[in-house]
Amino acid sequence: MRMVDIIDAKRNGHELTDDQLQFFVDGVVDGSIPDYQVSALLMAIYFQGMTSEEQTSLTMKMMHSGTHLDLSAIPGTKVDKHSTGGVGDKVSLPLAAMVAATGIPVPMISGRGLGHTGGTLDKLEAIPGFKVEISEADFIKQVADEKLAIVGATGEVAPADKKIYGLRDVTDTVDSIPLIASSIMSKKIASGTDALVIDVKTGAGAFMKTLDQSRELAHALVEIGKQAGLQCMAVISDMNQPLGNKVGNSLEIEESIDVLKGRGPADLTELVLTLGSYMVVMGGKAKTPEEGRRLLEQTIADGTALDRFRAMVAAQGGDVRVVDDYTVMPQAKYRIPYRAKRAGILSRLSADEVGTASMLLGGGRQQADDQLDYSVGIELHHKLGDRVEASEPLLTIYSNQEEVPAVEQLLDESIDISDHYDQPELIHEVIE
Repeated sequence: MRMVDIIDAKRNGHELTDDQLQFFVDGVVDGSIPDYQVSALLMAIYFQGMTSEEQTSLTMKMMHSGTHLDLSAIPGTKVDKHSTGGVGDKVSLPLAAMVAATGIPVPMISGRGLGHTGGTLDKLEAIPGFKVEISEADFIKQVADEKLAIVGATGEVAPADKKIYGLRDVTDTVDSIPLIASSIMSKKIASGTDALVIDVKTGAGAFMKTLDQSRELAHALVEIGKQAGLQCMAVISDMNQPLGNKVGNSLEIEESIDVLKGRGPADLTELVLTLGSYMVVMGGKAKTPEEGRRLLEQTIADGTALDRFRAMVAAQGGDVRVVDDYTVMPQAKYRIPYRAKRAGILSRLSADEVGTASMLLGGGRQQADDQLDYSVGIELHHKLGDRVEASEPLLTIYSNQEEVPAVEQLLDESIDISDHYDQPELIHEVIE
């Protein structure tokens, strides 16, 4: 078998065989296929696409290229959640605790942030002492005992994806639906979960800017999951404005705990309950999403969800005082108000630019090895569609510098106030 023949086949629109895809993945991992030929095939896939069978085959071969976590020692149906990323998206933190409080094991393997999209692991590391890297044995034991753990990848998960992703980034083939879907699902299937709920973001602050793109990706992800034997469904949710009111690592931990205390912002709480209701059904604790939602609401009312979060923090070495005292986390030196330029209706609050503003403050990474400032970020005082008055504080900038002109200029360019505005839907579609 020759790599040039595989490139030729896909360039001309043919469906690649299992053997051809296995040859490709093996060559990526062992280095026998040069980068220029890997890149050529990626570009051919970008233009010609893949069938659902090809996508699933590529996904499974990438998954088998590394370690596969065996969670069979944990009783019950293991349920996980994945998000395609957004600004202020701290959903995993309260969601995992609430679902675990219903008795469903939630083994969550998460990632770090790059650019304006914050990573769940970075947020958790704002809690003093919290360890996101634990052994596979400890991970399994913690999920069995506490029903919940949120950690970074254990072992060498999908090494083929790591190499392919690096080449996609420098060859402008990142936004290929088959390549995105196989990348996400190869890692999620390798994590050993039984069921998966996927939150596909759409809008200005999302990877997929249009609903059609988000819909195509959601269908591809769900199809791969089902063909691989998982229970799998997706929710398409809005990311035209930041989710919740706080953006930044310590700030997002605060807001996550607020949700578990029953005082979180309405949009964040609604998305958590929507995703969680399907997780509870998949985990066998409810027959319908409506019943699942009621169970989750009960975990907030009776405090069991907050108890699960506290237990996870303790098990992973974190300072449990954070649940009642947010100041144990790093705190910014300055709080700078950003004021409305005119009276009217807030009609644009660009999520990606607000995320970039937080990154410029030090709350996100421009490069993978950048050090984070956990204390900085942005707190919103208004959401799209709100009436505001001239000079009223729209948001607060949390900074360790007294003056932040570059951040303020970026916010000037990303906020509009108009005479009217139609409120966006938070949940666009559910795909099962």
